[in-house]
Amino acid sequence: MTHTNHIVWDWNGTLLHDIDAVIAATNASFAELGFAPITLETYRELYVVPVPKFYERLMGRLPTEAEWLVMDETFHRHYWAAAADAGLTEGARDLLREWQLGGLTQSLLSLAPHDRLVPLVREHGIDVHFLRVDGRTGPSHTSKAGQLVRHMEALHATGVTADRTVLIGDAVDDALAAAHVGARAVLYTGGSHSRRSLESAGVPVVDSLAEAVLTARELAE
Repeated sequence: MTHTNHIVWDWNGTLLHDIDAVIAATNASFAELGFAPITLETYRELYVVPVPKFYERLMGRLPTEAEWLVMDETFHRHYWAAAADAGLTEGARDLLREWQLGGLTQSLLSLAPHDRLVPLVREHGIDVHFLRVDGRTGPSHTSKAGQLVRHMEALHATGVTADRTVLIGDAVDDALAAAHVGARAVLYTGGSHSRRSLESAGVPVVDSLAEAVLTARELAE
């Protein structure tokens, strides 16, 4: 049995408890874009990555490139203002420290812009726990799979291998990305998706980060 010795953590909705900021920013941007406000429950049922498909579920069609640029800018303008007060998810800091003290490794991979992500992680004082912190450097309407490929390639020199890696995230896209590189995934219900949506990915679904880490520790090839 080859047990997990590396975790790739997602940021938004996983380590960072920002779902309240996300809903506030979503409804503020919807008000500008002409959409009706939605509840957290509806958001979690409809949300999907890549994000233009989320708007397709709202509009009945994919936004054009020009529409998407406006939607993306509007949301993020409201999000970064609302997220200023977002804190780490309950237990995250201790879990990161304990995993590292156990002689195991971890890294952080996010679709948040790299130039915003790195200072935030440092500001929360958890950057010391990661071999790498990688945010998005390309277009914002992509999935995580390609980014995870590059992340794992960068970690190769440290001895990290996909078959001993678990990605902990809050989106079905996280599970798809993990499968793409041959890693495992555990999905957390505290972020952007409903439990029902997460369970469709066919991977373990948990309600706390402590349970996510415990599950990751037990997963084996």
